[in-house]
Amino acid sequence: MVKKKIVVIGGGTGLSVLLRGLKTFPVEITAIVTVADDGGSSGRLRQELNIPPPGDVRNVLTALAEVEPLVEELFQHRFENGNGLSGHSLGNLLLAGITSITGDFARGITELSKVLNVRGKVLPAANQSIILHAQMCDGSIVTGESKIPLEGKRIKRVFLTPQNISPLGASIEAIREADCIVIGPGSLYTSILPNLLVPGIAEEVKRSKASKVYICNVMTQQGETDEYFASDHVQALIDHCGPGLVDYIIVNQQLIPKEICQSYSEEGAIPVLFDKERLEKLNLKVINDSFILYRDKLIRHDAIKVSEAILSLT
Repeated sequence: MVKKKIVVIGGGTGLSVLLRGLKTFPVEITAIVTVADDGGSSGRLRQELNIPPPGDVRNVLTALAEVEPLVEELFQHRFENGNGLSGHSLGNLLLAGITSITGDFARGITELSKVLNVRGKVLPAANQSIILHAQMCDGSIVTGESKIPLEGKRIKRVFLTPQNISPLGASIEAIREADCIVIGPGSLYTSILPNLLVPGIAEEVKRSKASKVYICNVMTQQGETDEYFASDHVQALIDHCGPGLVDYIIVNQQLIPKEICQSYSEEGAIPVLFDKERLEKLNLKVINDSFILYRDKLIRHDAIKVSEAILSLT
């Protein structure tokens, strides 16, 4: 039996949660991961060593790894003290080290994937650091992925520098061979769009005959998608990449308990409202169901249920 080829594009916690579910199915996974992060340990390594930021890649490698729990814990371990070490995760340092040894970030990821027995392929959207900028609705420009949500202004558009960014050839090839392309879940402007704005990525997705599905976030994100409906997320994708990027949207319709909503409201987040009529006007086929779980009062996508919905489209 030939395995279906699933390409997942994104970054952040949401992507890792989905991949942990998806890897339990008999499919061939390729994760295309953002390299726009400039905060924390990733930002420090990026600046000091002139390498792409490893943080999102580290999380995806961990999600797809098939190793003993202790090895996974070790890879994610973050040092709390030590001159120069404090704040760094061991996985980030290993990615920096193997990039130095191989001389190439993407090749380093491939080699570390073997060590971690990774189920599938993990590819950076570009084999270089990229800088994310946002033009706000008041015309001001904010530079840096980590700074954009802190500005507290409505985002008009995001864009990348430098001008001469090239997509990774393996990422383009994976998109061309995919049976299904999944975008998200993840931060719309700072995790998803930085991948799609790498020249060639969105164009290949639009050209593909694969099923193309966007997994909408369950909650809004302060400083990024305040008061966004589900259709506003899709409209932002269209505004940046043009029509034809997605055919389906997976969106949660499950009511969220008041006490959890209250907890999220303290961070300025509210449930993303499901506006089916407007989504259908955007020529999307809507897959709506109860797609969430609760863990320690945190909302997470039900990775198995979302994966089953994705695989029903292939």
